[in-house]
Amino acid sequence: MNGAVTIGKGRKIGTVVVCVLAQLLIAIDLTVLHLVLPSLSEQLHPSTTELLWIADAYGFALAGLLITMGNIGDRVGRKKLLLIGASLFGVASVITAYAPTAELLIAARALLGIAAATLMPSTLSIVRNVFTGKERAAVIGVSSGLTILGFGMGPLVGGVLLEHFWWGSVFLVNVPVVIVMVLAGALILPESKNPVSHRIDVLSVLLSLVGMVGIVYTIKEVAYQGWGHWDVAVAAVLGPGCLLAFVLRQPRLAEPLMDLRLFAQRAFSATVGTTILAMFAQLAVSLMFAQYLQLVAGWSPLESGLAGLPGMGGAILGGVLAPPAIKAFGRAATIALGCALSAVGFALYSSIGVTIVYTDLLAAMIVFGVGLALILTVATDTVLGVVPKARAGAASAISETATELGGALGIAVLGSVLGALYRSELVIPAGVPPEAISDTLGGAVQAAAQLPPEQGALVLASAKSAFVDGLQVTMLCSAGLMAVLAVSALFSLRGVPKVLEDPEETSPATPVPVS
Repeated sequence: MNGAVTIGKGRKIGTVVVCVLAQLLIAIDLTVLHLVLPSLSEQLHPSTTELLWIADAYGFALAGLLITMGNIGDRVGRKKLLLIGASLFGVASVITAYAPTAELLIAARALLGIAAATLMPSTLSIVRNVFTGKERAAVIGVSSGLTILGFGMGPLVGGVLLEHFWWGSVFLVNVPVVIVMVLAGALILPESKNPVSHRIDVLSVLLSLVGMVGIVYTIKEVAYQGWGHWDVAVAAVLGPGCLLAFVLRQPRLAEPLMDLRLFAQRAFSATVGTTILAMFAQLAVSLMFAQYLQLVAGWSPLESGLAGLPGMGGAILGGVLAPPAIKAFGRAATIALGCALSAVGFALYSSIGVTIVYTDLLAAMIVFGVGLALILTVATDTVLGVVPKARAGAASAISETATELGGALGIAVLGSVLGALYRSELVIPAGVPPEAISDTLGGAVQAAAQLPPEQGALVLASAKSAFVDGLQVTMLCSAGLMAVLAVSALFSLRGVPKVLEDPEETSPATPVPVS
């Protein structure tokens, strides 16, 4: 079942629909939580620590188990793992929606993360085994654009539901989607797996789990509270230490959890590196502009979500344009073009002011969306296309892990840069006690509401101005990073064929050829 999977056109379309539904489910779930935290806090009364775990448990479980789940899919079957994961996602969504305590909610969010870790590599590896060459690139282009649309739909769906129902409804809405996925997937999806499989090395699983969670935890906590805490120090030692032990262990295993030989291929390693750096810059945008639109412009979550729709349209357009761009210019030039467009988008974003002019944001959103979709589409197709089908799950997991790691780094580092710039630019108005001003824009907004109207207005004006100044500099730094990445992609990905034919399995010492 590691050879080409031949199915009819109708089943191929159905396969794309099921895989896109799974990716949309994950994308929407990743973006709705911040909308429900206020009402959730009012009902469950979580402590500050519990609130952080409610927000982070999903991401920790997802990041820690992606590599393991990709390998499990290669061994037991990608269709089987996707159906199990989707069912688990539905059950966990119900538990999350009706969780009566913060402790149960944290456990349910972790369960959702485990389920998401089964879905992400399964969908990509199924696509890898069903579609080849230009057809695969077109499918990945469409699915990438729609997945980015899912990130924009999250605030929209959450905003509409929260206006009419309780906070749990944003998770309960997953259930009908899961039911459709499971029923359709059982009938439509073809099964595929690596015919030569061995037992999974449990120690490697533990090392990868502790290593990834440790690194992501360190990145997030350093951004939140700095280095001066024992838990951050422990995670900073355990994370890299366990990952180093994991990497050293893999070459000694007959069937490694992560095949390090994949990185010997320039096309694979350069694309994974490009994905990390691209997501480093890209993921910070959603976080920063959610604050800008809601706290500076004063828009509701629903209005902010609607405002971002043109950018999602740009992403769909970029996904559709990626295959013909590969055919016309090649993979290196297409990724470089995507990076260049993203750089232009960041530069346009840097011109925003305290007084929002929505028309000024339209061009930035559309250009940025097209660029992001071009990068992700070509990068995903390249990572999948240069590995044998039998290793599709493992390769998909590495690609998704790169995306998660890059996003976490971007939010932490660029978020910290924005915070530092905000604090340096913040001017405390005369007559306002310094302790009334928070280190964050959100805190300043809350503090201003507690002050006399005249002082509150001064605090709010100062905080908004400082935030926008910091945002402008951060956007310019991101534009510079993407411009450098555009040049780097031209060299690191040169020579990668426009059409990636299916490589054959090779001996342990031989890297999989690119062309």
